[in-house]
Amino acid sequence: MSDHSGCHQGHDTPASTDGRYDEVPVGYDGPVWTCPMHPEVRRTSMGSCPLCGMGLELESAAMAVDEPNPELVDFTRRFWIGTVLTIPLLVLTMAPYLGFPEVRDILGERGTLWLELVLGTPVVLWSGWPFMVRGWNSFLTRNLNMFSLISMGVIAAWLFSVAAVIAPGIFPAGFRNAEGHVGVYFEAAAVIVTLVLLGQVMELRAREGTGKAIRALLDLAAKTARVIRPDGTEEEIELDHVAVGDLLRVRPGEKVPVDGTVTEGRSSIDESMISGEPVPVEKTVGDAVTGATINGTGSLVIEARRVGADTMLAQIVEMVAAAQRSRAPIQKYADKVAGLFVPVVIAIAILAFIAWAAWGPAPALAYALVASVAVLIIACPCALGLATPMSIMTATGRGAQVGVLIKNAEALERFETIDTLIVDKTGTLTEGKPRLVGVLPQAGFTENEVLALAASLERGSEHPLAEAIVRGAEERDIATETAEDFEAVTGKGVRGTVGGRAVALGNAAMLDLIGVERDDGAQKKAGMRRDDGETVMFVSIDGTLAGLVAVADPVKQTTPAALKDLHALGLRIIMATGDNERTANAVAARLGIDEVRADVLPEDKARIIRELQQAGAKVAMAGDGVNDAPALAQADVGIAMGTGADVAIESAGITLVKGNLDGIVRARRLARATMRNIRQNLFFALVYNAAGVPVAAGVLYPFFGILISPMFAAFAMSASSISVVLNSLRLRSAKL
Repeated sequence: MSDHSGCHQGHDTPASTDGRYDEVPVGYDGPVWTCPMHPEVRRTSMGSCPLCGMGLELESAAMAVDEPNPELVDFTRRFWIGTVLTIPLLVLTMAPYLGFPEVRDILGERGTLWLELVLGTPVVLWSGWPFMVRGWNSFLTRNLNMFSLISMGVIAAWLFSVAAVIAPGIFPAGFRNAEGHVGVYFEAAAVIVTLVLLGQVMELRAREGTGKAIRALLDLAAKTARVIRPDGTEEEIELDHVAVGDLLRVRPGEKVPVDGTVTEGRSSIDESMISGEPVPVEKTVGDAVTGATINGTGSLVIEARRVGADTMLAQIVEMVAAAQRSRAPIQKYADKVAGLFVPVVIAIAILAFIAWAAWGPAPALAYALVASVAVLIIACPCALGLATPMSIMTATGRGAQVGVLIKNAEALERFETIDTLIVDKTGTLTEGKPRLVGVLPQAGFTENEVLALAASLERGSEHPLAEAIVRGAEERDIATETAEDFEAVTGKGVRGTVGGRAVALGNAAMLDLIGVERDDGAQKKAGMRRDDGETVMFVSIDGTLAGLVAVADPVKQTTPAALKDLHALGLRIIMATGDNERTANAVAARLGIDEVRADVLPEDKARIIRELQQAGAKVAMAGDGVNDAPALAQADVGIAMGTGADVAIESAGITLVKGNLDGIVRARRLARATMRNIRQNLFFALVYNAAGVPVAAGVLYPFFGILISPMFAAFAMSASSISVVLNSLRLRSAKL
């Protein structure tokens, strides 16, 4: 992944509607480079952004190649050559101030000035050439940015010094010393270029680190797959050649090549790379497996379901890359500030020059030049441009490590402000796999008889509760029969004939429908079970109440602790569920949930979110089903459980690879840490620039005799950028 070069600042440029900046021809399918700050800029080759000067980077993570970023290689070479030439230049300039005037006597003052010109010119014109080009382009396109300031400052100092060496006679007498020499600033120009290059190299290396996060993800994929041909022979093929429907063998210890379904065998699979959970997951026939997870000791045959760019790993990579390129709304403020800042700084530099030239001590023009160049350099807003992207890139990489995938920077910024979280009960708070927990026969019936008839009837239903009853009967080795005249009555239950007996199963409304009496004892038993959070169904046989069956969906082990943490992180938690109110309230009371919305239909969820938003709440919604997609899109931040449907993941701003609530805890902590980090970065950048400009312009000189040399201005400017980069990288080790 090509990484940016640039401390950035740029105008909040509107997307180009005339396609001026998009040079990618229709039908082109090779790598495309784009600017993270200006997505309308698209090129088929590397280079820098015409709007802000920042280095372009690859648009698609899938195109990333594991080789050094050419821009980093080029800038590193320019930096080292610049450093080698700048050190002797500094020695020549600084030695007299450090008590070694004899250093300049070796060649004589005139010879030393020529040597400074010879050493400084390649640093400015070769090492600093990329900045000069970007600065020139910024004036041509009227998109003033940090490179406008750097190039103006460096070229002004260099041209003045060249003229001073070649034609000292053109300067007024006040500029020349007793021997007739004019002071030069080659060392300031060279040090500025070298320090800016150092800042660029450090930034590129840091960005290379975030690119490595993506390459590391890509490296997780298997390189080959063992395909089973129709005649039973097996062949090792490249991963690209696997097609949907292929049967693949996964031997013990191998990586699963693609997303698929187990058709044969049994094994445990280490899924920690996508879920962050260390415990291997047992897989048998019919279970889904994910590409790049690691098979344990068993041998499996899987059918390929998703290959290439459709696999979960490829989607994770694309998501992380897109998030790293995206811009947080807070960045727009930084851009606006910087967009106003550059012209203001140029104006201050011109005013400083005029003021020093008119009223400064002799040599006034020399002081005027020093002050104006120092203003241009110290004000360079590269730290401002780095503040947000560096934090976002580091945070999205860190999130991916702990199973929190962030769709874009906006989702991260919004998630920090969320105060209300809506969660579904089934599959989010609970395991989503209901289990039979009790069979309560009435007098005259046995437990096995009630369960056998209930399970026989439910075999025809696809409802999760029906599945729980059938599975419960199988676990107890109770034989079932085929039901006839099966009928599902919406919202009430099912009925039919089993072995010549009329059987019905459902809620109280179902009993009323078929005219079955229920005594107070049965009602009381049902109420007590519901108070424990269980779902209770009545079973009637031949018009008589035969018993009750109770089914419960166990709460996930991680749920109670996660809810406690979410409350501590300032969230009000609302449970929206299709369950009846009594069961929902029982679960909510046990888990300490703030509010319950029961008997909710899927289409009601988006309406509930709208109502909360109108009341001023900032709402996040966690869901996993196709039916949750409208609600996820309506919420300020949608959180998709990665175990759920693709459409839910598409609608969400944050995806949790493992569908547990503790993922939301991690996401909230990450959002808070990131936004705190961005604010610190913006503070460092803005306060430093605002304080540095007047000092560089010389406002302290009349009072304290302090005037900053352009060299120190360059050092201070680089230090602010480096402090922003280092502060952002702290997010890598954020405790989530």
